[in-house]
Amino acid sequence: MEIALYVLAALLIVGGLVGNILPALPGIPMIFGGIWLAAALDDYRHLGLWWLVIIGTLGTIGVIVDFVSATLGAKRVGASKLALSGAALGTVVGMFFGLAGLLLGPFIGALLGELLSGTSVLRSAHVGAATWIGLLLGTLVKLVLSFMMIGLFAFAWLVG
Repeated sequence: MEIALYVLAALLIVGGLVGNILPALPGIPMIFGGIWLAAALDDYRHLGLWWLVIIGTLGTIGVIVDFVSATLGAKRVGASKLALSGAALGTVVGMFFGLAGLLLGPFIGALLGELLSGTSVLRSAHVGAATWIGLLLGTLVKLVLSFMMIGLFAFAWLVG
């Protein structure tokens, strides 16, 4: 049974890496869950409380980045408050529509918000594109943080 649980921990970690790109899986929480399961199976001998707190903090930062990255992209180009609200709303609504929703939701939300604020279609498209770029950069940051979490886990496991 212990081997099966270690395999489950490894699958959670690998699935979490995939989930950082595919929207159907909660990537960072899965990685942290796999790390925590492996630590618990080992009775926290290699990976104690402080390691889990540090890894969990990185994971929390990654989840926050995931939710605010699209909005920050819109803000960077001076988007209106309606566009920022639209980008945030588009991100949340887009989560329910798979990969297409996550890619297009923030863009469409920012575009519509900027249009509602009375700016031109070209300016609105510019804000939408900046939102989309923010989303892509957020995904990159999430991946970096995920690999940092796994690297710290591996380091603690080998040293501890």
